[in-house]
Amino acid sequence: MIGEHLSIQKIFDLPKWERLQDSLASVTKLAILTVDYKGNAVTSHSGCQSFCKAVRQDEDLLPYCQKCDSRGGLEAVRSNKPYIYLCHYNIIDIAVPVIIDDKYIGAVMAGQVRLSDPSGSAELEQILTSKNRKLYSEKWEKLKDHYADLPVMSYQEIVTIAGMLSLLCSYIVEEALNKNLIVEMFEKASSSGTGASPRLSDILPGYTMKNLENVRKEMTHILAGAYLGAEEEEGERCANPVLKPAFDYLYAHKSESVPLKKMAELCHISPSYFSRLFAKETGESYSGYTARLKIKWAKQLLENTDMPVAQISGELGFNEPGYFIKTFKKYEEITPAVYRKYYKS
Repeated sequence: MIGEHLSIQKIFDLPKWERLQDSLASVTKLAILTVDYKGNAVTSHSGCQSFCKAVRQDEDLLPYCQKCDSRGGLEAVRSNKPYIYLCHYNIIDIAVPVIIDDKYIGAVMAGQVRLSDPSGSAELEQILTSKNRKLYSEKWEKLKDHYADLPVMSYQEIVTIAGMLSLLCSYIVEEALNKNLIVEMFEKASSSGTGASPRLSDILPGYTMKNLENVRKEMTHILAGAYLGAEEEEGERCANPVLKPAFDYLYAHKSESVPLKKMAELCHISPSYFSRLFAKETGESYSGYTARLKIKWAKQLLENTDMPVAQISGELGFNEPGYFIKTFKKYEEITPAVYRKYYKS
């Protein structure tokens, strides 16, 4: 099986993954690091908190961090699902395993957050504790201010993010296997001299086209949300409290094309008053503002992802790609494909 010849460096396009990892860390507030099956880092540490930086730079404390990482990864492999645990400093960490054909090739490590409700950690395992209380007491004076700066999350938020990371890793693995297995199948077909077309069941056993399409759509939505969420600028939103529900909805539902009437209903005002107030506050009509905003988001996706133009169009709520291309050209004077070509050249 081709999985036997794959490493995490081959599965993950590391330069692209690291950009996404940075975006995910920014959106989720979790620190994220990707490691190989030996526990060696293959990416930089995205969003690493000052507390953990200080701990990992201390030669007396670093071995405890490394042991926690190693044990967390092993527990995730054993259960074949994200493993949420407490490190030696009682901080939440997550290990998301990357497994191919029952072979562990690496993991995505995330965490460095405190629980908003400490009682929620009752069922979590503290993966490592030190008997050297004197050492920890001496170090604490230099670390306590950093500890107070750690992000705080509910247990349910952490579980949700762990599930998202797991789904994302599964998608990347499936896409990589898809590409590599197709190459392998056609190489075999070419060498055998047969003209028979390979079947999907030969390429990806146990999957149907509908399965793959559903996974692709769901992950495209997650990827788009991660990139756009990381770039969102709160300062661009209108400060008028009457219009706030409309702006909150617009930013939270980027894949929808929301009519003015619905926005007015969200704000509990008439469509005509909404239209006048919106224009007064933003200097633009509602349709002009939303079109310009969606083109801004489209540029971010063109710059940071390899999503096809048609997928970007759908993710931003355009009825069909032709209209998206026309709108993009109106604002940027070039097509989305040309914009991506020149941005990445």
